Amino acid sequence: MLDEQAKKTMLRKIPHGIYVCGVKDGDELNGFTASWVMQASFTPPLVINCVKSDSTSHAMIKSSGVFALSVLEAGQKEIAQNFFKPIRRVGNKFEDVEFYTGEETGCPIIKASLGYVECKVVGSVAEGDHTVFVGEVIGAGVHKDGEPLLLESTGWNYGG
Repeated sequence: MLDEQAKKTMLRKIPHGIYVCGVKDGDELNGFTASWVMQASFTPPLVINCVKSDSTSHAMIKSSGVFALSVLEAGQKEIAQNFFKPIRRVGNKFEDVEFYTGEETGCPIIKASLGYVECKVVGSVAEGDHTVFVGEVIGAGVHKDGEPLLLESTGWNYGG
């Protein structure tokens, strides 16, 4: 029998970075705070991005086939927090955050982040309440040197 508390405790001990995933579909832009992200391959360079199936951004990624991940710096918790809010409740999440659109995907990239990768979706697996999008890295850039923001340093929990 599964010990629910042990499961929750141990799954929350898996380390995660905090990213802003920028998405676009046509002229519409959105972003969300992502933490279930990892590198999946060297050749070709692939990342995995797990996205909540019932979100606006999920539908946008499915439609456009692209996304960008801005790697937040330690201390940028406020930026991450801004992107937790559903777009239908708050409107434009980028209103108070300086960004530009990526050359390869047109997705929004946070200017103050450590850097970014732009990805085109090359596969997906829809299971449970998230879809695993496999993205091939087709663009990347470094804005500055620094330490990445980690989920455990924010005091937040996602998962378990």
